[in-house]
Amino acid sequence: MTEKRKTLLRVRPRVKAPSVVTESNQSISTQPSAVLDSAHLGDIIGAFGTVKVDQNKGRRTGWRKIFTLLAIMGPGLVVMVGDNDAGGVATYAQAGQNYGPHLLWTLLLLVPVLYINQEMVVRLGAVSGVGHARLIFSRFGKFWGAFSVIDLFILNALTVITEFIGVDLALRYFGIPSYIGIPAAGILLFLFASGGSFRKWERWMYGLIALNLAVIPMAILVHPNYATATKYTLIPNFPGGLNAGLLLLIIAIVGTTIAPWQLYFQQSNVVDKRITPRWIKYERADTAIGVVLTEIGAAALVCVTAYALGHTHAFGNFSNALDTANSLKAHAGGVVGGLFAIVLLDASLIGASAVTLSTTYALGDVFKVRHSLHWSPRRAPVFYLIYAGLLVVSAIVVLIPNAPLGLITTGVQALAGILLPSATVFLVLLCNDKDVLGPWINTPIRNVVAGAIVWILILMSLALTAATMFPTITGSQLTTGLLIGAGVGALAGLAGFVSSKLPSRKQEIAEGMPEHPAEPIDKDTWRTPPLDTLPKAKIRLTSRVGLTVLRLYLVLAVVLVVIKIAQLAGH
Repeated sequence: MTEKRKTLLRVRPRVKAPSVVTESNQSISTQPSAVLDSAHLGDIIGAFGTVKVDQNKGRRTGWRKIFTLLAIMGPGLVVMVGDNDAGGVATYAQAGQNYGPHLLWTLLLLVPVLYINQEMVVRLGAVSGVGHARLIFSRFGKFWGAFSVIDLFILNALTVITEFIGVDLALRYFGIPSYIGIPAAGILLFLFASGGSFRKWERWMYGLIALNLAVIPMAILVHPNYATATKYTLIPNFPGGLNAGLLLLIIAIVGTTIAPWQLYFQQSNVVDKRITPRWIKYERADTAIGVVLTEIGAAALVCVTAYALGHTHAFGNFSNALDTANSLKAHAGGVVGGLFAIVLLDASLIGASAVTLSTTYALGDVFKVRHSLHWSPRRAPVFYLIYAGLLVVSAIVVLIPNAPLGLITTGVQALAGILLPSATVFLVLLCNDKDVLGPWINTPIRNVVAGAIVWILILMSLALTAATMFPTITGSQLTTGLLIGAGVGALAGLAGFVSSKLPSRKQEIAEGMPEHPAEPIDKDTWRTPPLDTLPKAKIRLTSRVGLTVLRLYLVLAVVLVVIKIAQLAGH
C-alpha cells in the first residue's frame, strides 16, 4: 500500500464511535457519540462570534446571554427566512393578487405549527449529532429510509428549480437575460458554500437576510388597510367558497411555509454548527425569532399585492412573479416594483442555498461521507459535487423555453404540502425514541399537538383529493367534511393524552429504559450513543400499518395533484 493511500485512510472520517467533548459546570469529559463527521465536533463558530466547547456556564449577565445568542443563532433564522423563498414569494403574491387579504389567517395558524416542527429537529440535531436522514435509516430501516430520502431528493430538486425560476424572473425585470443571469447565480451560490468556512457561509446568509427585510417598506408604500388586514388575519374565511382551486392554493401556502426540506436542513445545520444540548434553549430562541420574521414577511407580501392590485385588472389574474412585479410597477410605482423584484431575487438565492444544502447534508449522512461546510471542496469532494450538480441541473431546466413557470412553482409548493404529513410522522416517532433522545423526548402535550398538526395536514390533503375526484362537490360539503374530521381528530388526541397519563401506559412507556443511574442524568451533556450500539427500534404493528396506509394514500394524492396541475395548465 502506498504512503498516499495510507494517508487517505488515516483522514477518512467514517469513525464508528468518536469521542465527543461534552460540557459540565466544572469539567470537560468525553463519551462515545453518534456523530459521523469529525468536523461536527468542537467550538461553535457563528457569524457573530465563537462559543468555546469548554466555556464554563458560570454566572451570565444579560449582555453575555445576548452575545452567546448572537454566536449560536443562525440555523433557525436561515431556515425560516429561507422558507420565504422564490416559491414562497410567488405563492404569497398569488394569494394576495387573487384573493386579497382574505387568506392572511392561514399564516397566523401556521406560526405554532412551524415552531413546533422545527423545535423538534433542533433537539434531534443537538442531542444526536447526526442528520435527519441518518436517524430514519438507522431507526426505521432501509425501506422507510429510502422512501424518505427519495421523496426529499425529488422534491428538493423541483424546489431548487423554482428558486432558479425566481432568479430568472427577478433579473429579467431589470433587463438581464436568462443566459447570463442563471449561470451567474449558480456560480455565486457555489462560491457562497465552497469557501471551507461555516462562518463565511453564515455571514453571506445574514447579508441576504438583511436584504430580505426590504419587504417591510414595500408593504408600507402600498398603504394597506391595517384594520381590514387584522380582521382577515384573525377570522378564517374562504373567499368565493371552498373549492379545489382555493384548496390547492391553501395547501401551497402550507407547503411553502412548512416544507420537508426545512426539517432536514435545520437538523443538519445545527449539527454542522456544533450546537450541543447545553445550547438548545438558545437555538429555540433563534428558531422563534426566525418564525416571527418569516410570517411577518409572508403577511407583508400578501398585503403588497392585495392592496396594490386589488382594484386593478391584474386582480385575480396571477400568472408569475415577473408579471406581478410589472403590475406593481404600473399601479404602485417603480420603487415598489423594483423592491418586489429585489426581494424575489434575494429570497431565491437564500432558498437555493438552503434547499440544496439540505439535500447534500442528507446524502452525506446516508453515505457516511464528509458533509460539512467546515470542509473545503478538496477535503469533501462528494459533498460539493452533489451541491454543484443539483445547481447545474436545476439551472438547465429553467433555461428550457416556454415552460409554465408560475404553474410549476405553485405545483411544487402543493406537492410539498401533500408530502409533509409523512415527514412529520417520522419526526414525531424519532422524538419519542428514548434510545435516541433520552431525557429530551417529547412530552405528552407535544405529542398531542404534533399529532394534531399531522391530522390537519391529512384532512387538507383529503379535501383536495375529494375535490379533484368529485368536481361537483360543493364548498359546504367540503367544509362539513373538514369539521367532522377535525372533531374525530380532537377526540382521538384527547383519548391519546388521557391514556398517556394512565399508570399502565406509563409503565409501558418506561419499558426498555435503563435503570435509574446512581446520579441523575445531566440533560446538558446527554448525547445519543453510536447508532449501531442502540437496541433495535420498537415499531408497533399499528404504526407499521399506519405508515403503509399513509404512504399509499400520499402516492395517490400526489398523482391527483399532478392531474389538477395539468388541468390548470390546459386552461
